[in-house]
Amino acid sequence: MSYYLEFLALIWFFVCWGGYTWYSRNRANSRSCLSNTLDLYREDWMRVMLKRENRISDASVVGNLERNGAFFASSCLLILAGIITALGYTSEAMEIFATMPFSAVPSREVWELRLVVLLVVFIYAFFKFTWSMRMYNFVAVMIGSAPLPDDSKTSPAAREAFARSAGNICNLAGDAFNLGLRSYYYALAVVAWFIHPVAFMAASTLVVYVLYRREFHSDALSALRDGKVFEEAIPARVDADVKSKN
Repeated sequence: MSYYLEFLALIWFFVCWGGYTWYSRNRANSRSCLSNTLDLYREDWMRVMLKRENRISDASVVGNLERNGAFFASSCLLILAGIITALGYTSEAMEIFATMPFSAVPSREVWELRLVVLLVVFIYAFFKFTWSMRMYNFVAVMIGSAPLPDDSKTSPAAREAFARSAGNICNLAGDAFNLGLRSYYYALAVVAWFIHPVAFMAASTLVVYVLYRREFHSDALSALRDGKVFEEAIPARVDADVKSKN
């Protein structure tokens, strides 16, 4: 029966992880969230960048974003090294956990499965962070090749297309970084598995709740939305002005 509980907890973990990833990606198409709001800000950033002759500040911001990904990617490598080391000391680690209260020590196979799952989570995070770094590299190249404000050969339509393209690459980099950062949250849920499978299931559910609240109902989201006039509000305002003139 204990084996069934272990695998049920593992299945629930992947349902929470994959299910929330799918939900947040599709829900962002119909309602406001941190992801799609920041997408708009990044596109505006690229439009403003095209109006500046000096792009040093823009390159500096991209460099800072890239360094954030590099920090977490290097942290993933250190954690992976620790997990691989722990796999070689399974017996010693199980003995230590056996002395802890409220911890149910499983078989050696289940214990190693827990470590392997934790290993997979951080490998996934590493790939997401490094991909985010590469895409911020692409953004830096695009900023370097951006047309200057006094370039008369570049039409307004071409400038808008460039801003949208650069903004889209920046959005993809931000999304990859976000997915890598979420992996740290889910890794904390896996840590609860070393205490008990039920704790693992509860922690997985709690992580989804925390991510949902921060993505769709946080104070940061409200502040970001308040700082931008959205296009859907413009027609209503224009209609009101027309009615007042009539």
